Amino acid sequence: MNDRRLAHSGFTLTREYPVPVENVWRAFAEEERRREWFGDGDTFDRSVWAFDFRVGGRDIDEAKFHGGPVSRYEGVYADIIEHVRIVTTYDMWLDGVHMSTSVASFEFEPTPLGTRLTHVEHGVFFDRFIADAPQREEGMRGLLEALAHHLD
Repeated sequence: MNDRRLAHSGFTLTREYPVPVENVWRAFAEEERRREWFGDGDTFDRSVWAFDFRVGGRDIDEAKFHGGPVSRYEGVYADIIEHVRIVTTYDMWLDGVHMSTSVASFEFEPTPLGTRLTHVEHGVFFDRFIADAPQREEGMRGLLEALAHHLD
């Protein structure tokens, strides 16, 4: 039996934040702000962090969850239009095994009450990780909630 399989997953999340686009943008574009909502916390121990917010720049975030696996994120910025959009490609590893490759976009839209952020993602999950595809959407929901707390 062939144990080399793929799963494809895509989703769109839209979230409203009661702050101006510039504030939401800074949470993505400024390293310290990004660390506050994207990866800092007491549930894991970070071993690698790199932040290079420019087209062609690479972000890396590697951490070990307490009592769990080592997760590694490596993203490359494909397109950045200030206060409008960010497009990235990124790969995820779990305990050194490549689990997925994704394309993700973030669109920033001013609204009368603040900012509408739309996140669209398409991922390919490899082999033993094909069952993890639905969890990616839940993980992103959690990150957008962390962003909301950061912006408060």
